[in-house]
Amino acid sequence: MHSEQDTAQLNLDEEAARYGERVADEPSARADFVELCLPLAHRLAHRYRGRGEPFADLEQVARLGLVKAVDRYDAERGSFTAFAVITILGELRKHFRDRTWGVRAPRRLQDLVVQIRHAGSDLTNTLSRAPSTTELADRLHTTTDEVDKAMLSAAGYTLLSLNAPVTSPGSGGGTAERGDLIGEVDGDLAAIDDRLTIQSLLDRLPERERRILILRFYGNLTQVEIAQRCGISQMHVSRLLSKTLTWLRHAMLSDTPPHWGEVDDTGLGAPRLRVTTTPAGGGTLTVSVGGEVDRDSADELRQAILNGLARRPNRLHLDLSAVPFLDAAGIAALVSGYQEARRAAVEFRLRGTQPHVRRILAVARLPYM
Repeated sequence: MHSEQDTAQLNLDEEAARYGERVADEPSARADFVELCLPLAHRLAHRYRGRGEPFADLEQVARLGLVKAVDRYDAERGSFTAFAVITILGELRKHFRDRTWGVRAPRRLQDLVVQIRHAGSDLTNTLSRAPSTTELADRLHTTTDEVDKAMLSAAGYTLLSLNAPVTSPGSGGGTAERGDLIGEVDGDLAAIDDRLTIQSLLDRLPERERRILILRFYGNLTQVEIAQRCGISQMHVSRLLSKTLTWLRHAMLSDTPPHWGEVDDTGLGAPRLRVTTTPAGGGTLTVSVGGEVDRDSADELRQAILNGLARRPNRLHLDLSAVPFLDAAGIAALVSGYQEARRAAVEFRLRGTQPHVRRILAVARLPYM
């Protein structure tokens, strides 16, 4: 056998020398030489047969390594056969290291797994039993922690398919796939606490807000359809939905849910407007407004402006810094107050407007600072 290897090595080296002479003049020389060396790649791939990888894949890797050896070979560095064997075996080992692990483990653990297998086989023959982790660590001059990590990493080399058939208990002898036996998080079960909390918070809402919320998220109605049913504007529906959802978020994140707010005589939960009138020097009167101005509070705002004009100031400044929302009814109240101020020759200005309110005032062409 030794003589046959020497003959094969000598023949390949001679062919490599001939290839070096032909490659410059004959384009087909490379392909002919690679085809001549294919049996070498086949024999080297055969060494790794039975390690869990299809032989066709191993042979393909070996052939690619052979092509790399042919392209990189330099005749001045010695035997082609030795260089080709080293290159092909390196490609095969790299394939097992990088392509065959189901879960990628660090390189040091991959190498340690191989050492543990060899050491375990030797110690089993010596001790006539399976070696312990401490004995393996002593044999390999490493720590028991590293051995445990390597053995745990070895479980990631070959993965079980979720589609593999298994016999499930109570199936009457039938088979099921492994994936069918793996449990998963029940989203409905995880949401029970939230649903119970929401249910208790819905009971705290005013009737109108609760009805709008139910029509929107349980009845799947649009804001326009809800507005028609409730007899209010679509903008008002949008505002109430936003306010209700904001309150629900705060209530769910707090141990003690906040109070919904002041409720008027109709029980509909409409917030009352806060109006403060403050005289200043130079004949200026400031009317500070707080709260949302909508259909329910627009008349109160209009009356506050008229009461201020009745005091005959030179200038009437309306402070809206505490007004987060202004709907069409609120705009109508401001326009009415502005017209009354012009008739009374009183300078009328809006101050401290928030961005949302400022955009509405710009459309209505009302003076603001």
